[in-house]
Amino acid sequence: MENAPLFTNDAIVFGILMLSLGLVFYTESKKTKFWTTFYKYIPGLLMCYLIPAIFNSLNIISADTSQTYFIASRYLLPAALVLMTISIDLKAIFNLGWKALIMFFTGTLGIVIGGPIAILLISTFSPETVGGAGFDAVWRGLSTLAGSWIGGGANQAAMLEIYEYNQELYGGMVLVDIVVANIWMAIILLGIGKRKKIDNWLKADNSAIDELQAKVQNFSDKITRVPTLNDYMMILGFTFVAVGIAHFGSEEISSFLNTNFTAVSDPSSPLSSFGSGFFWLITIATVIGILLSYTKVKNYEGAGASKIGSIFIYILVATIGMKMDLNKILENPGLILIGLVWMTIHAVLLIIVAKLIKAPYFFLAVGSQANVGGAASAPVVAAAFHPSLATVGALLAVFGYVVGTYGAILCTELMKIVATN
Repeated sequence: MENAPLFTNDAIVFGILMLSLGLVFYTESKKTKFWTTFYKYIPGLLMCYLIPAIFNSLNIISADTSQTYFIASRYLLPAALVLMTISIDLKAIFNLGWKALIMFFTGTLGIVIGGPIAILLISTFSPETVGGAGFDAVWRGLSTLAGSWIGGGANQAAMLEIYEYNQELYGGMVLVDIVVANIWMAIILLGIGKRKKIDNWLKADNSAIDELQAKVQNFSDKITRVPTLNDYMMILGFTFVAVGIAHFGSEEISSFLNTNFTAVSDPSSPLSSFGSGFFWLITIATVIGILLSYTKVKNYEGAGASKIGSIFIYILVATIGMKMDLNKILENPGLILIGLVWMTIHAVLLIIVAKLIKAPYFFLAVGSQANVGGAASAPVVAAAFHPSLATVGALLAVFGYVVGTYGAILCTELMKIVATN
């Protein structure tokens, strides 16, 4: 490979990612003036994301030659969801109320209207950027972004099939997806460090979130004990049995649905996301965690179950960061600009609605990531507020898969109208 990274061995890549995480946690724990000031403005979670991105940009490691993201997203993410859900109070989750759903659908609406508005704005000074004819038409390619940013990978693939975009040009759209979505996630992570100021500006009511966190914290404090080797083995035992069941169930369900239902097996069908194994993997893992929360297994929270889940989440964050190549931000400036304008409209709409309904920054951040980032990053962002909130991110992300293709079709039809008139 001509542009192969310095390290392609996954054991070495994983070591570098763990070094990055260790470095962040070590420096964040230092009480010197420099590091205290640094982490006051730059959240540790953002650094866990950016350092691997820098290593990738310097071609030291690369997500293109590594399986670490796949392993983290397929094995560690469902494990984290189980561990962070076993101590959850489902009633308290529902008590978060309607604002969570409002912000989720606001995020969806922002993507739906953001695409056509971005095309209109860019066409005023660079019509060739949003032009193209036939299967090369840019609006067809942008349909895949709409699918990805409302649902996920399955919805993105569905849009590629439905609108038959030239697959030789598809790489450019994937680049926009990765660059813009990762820039936006970095901004959201940056905002988490300033959430109190943001919530004050939004005049947000955090009582339901605080109540949920307090319930989980009180339960954890009540049952906290010094963990033994037996505790750790039991935690890892039931967690990865659950992950195995989630994988088995996801394979069986997706295979059954794809075999027996044409609407699911047809990649161009709005229902094709139900044939996605990842969709069912996240769904089943979350359901297992919720079911275990009604058993004595929830007492393992006292031995640090959610802390182990947090470790898995941070590893996932590092592998997501490794997908970001800072060098490619200006590689295709026209398309990147469309993506940035599009994401800005999504963000502005979320901010306006959050201000109007006094929704906490948590709902804004997770509502956005449940759309744009999907099941891989929404639980990450939710858990950054508190481990007990990871379930909220997972549930909203699964919802995004369901509505993704329908929202993306509406967005694409609007983009087609503005691009061809």
